[in-house]
Amino acid sequence: MKSFIFTSIFLILLTPSFAQKGKVFESLIFKSKIVNYPVRYSVYLPADYDSSQRSYPIVYLLHGFGDDETGWIQFGEAPEIADKGIDEGAFPSCILIIPDGKVSWYCNGADGKDKWEDMFISELIPFVEKEYRIRAKKEFRAIAGLSMGGYGALMLTLRNPELFSSCVALSSGTFSDEEIINQSDEQYNNYFKNIYGENLKGDARLTDTWKAHSPLHLIHSVPADKLKGIRFYIDCGDDDFLYKGNSLLHIGMRDLNIQHEYRVRNGSHSWSYWRTGLFDGLRFIGEKFHR
Repeated sequence: MKSFIFTSIFLILLTPSFAQKGKVFESLIFKSKIVNYPVRYSVYLPADYDSSQRSYPIVYLLHGFGDDETGWIQFGEAPEIADKGIDEGAFPSCILIIPDGKVSWYCNGADGKDKWEDMFISELIPFVEKEYRIRAKKEFRAIAGLSMGGYGALMLTLRNPELFSSCVALSSGTFSDEEIINQSDEQYNNYFKNIYGENLKGDARLTDTWKAHSPLHLIHSVPADKLKGIRFYIDCGDDDFLYKGNSLLHIGMRDLNIQHEYRVRNGSHSWSYWRTGLFDGLRFIGEKFHR
């Protein structure tokens, strides 16, 4: 009998424990009244969502230029990263919402037809926070993104400081005025004509709309007291072509005493960099969720 008990215990110890996996639903459709197209989004629900009655914190996860609501899942491995972090206790269970931002830079269009920013703030956030069991309060709501999405996370947070408790910007598409002025016409029109206006040249590109959406301008125009309750995390690789804007944002925040974390790691503008950055970013966000 003792031998049988010993063998049973031994086998139990050798049996691997498999972490539960969360559920992913890709390319769901939200019908907006503000924009005239179906808004697609993907959602990650933590492993214990179906077995619990609790409500969860939420992270809005924004993709980069030319990608869509599936990028963070297919290439960024966000569900696997979330599963791992939750299972290890690095951050608490949370829901991820990944909207399709198209190539909008998460702004309203210059011609007034595509009001993506208005749709996201006024419609999509309220919709998903009723559709799923989400703690719909600032302290349990965060936003993160890479490249264009990193810019979007910063811009949306700075323009709506009452909504988000944490902001994580990975390799954010933050450009200085000088960089915008000196961009080639082809590059400027390719990236920015739809949101800031077509065929603008030189100083004419520094419009009021540009300044109202540039993180480097917003940190000066948003009242300091509104930013005190927000935790910022900025991460850009040492070989990333977007190093200048991210560095200037760090310097500007330091000069203005805006609390933030700033990381420069070995790497470039790549998914391998963002995957590791997402784990650390979610851990940073989780510190606010977990207290």
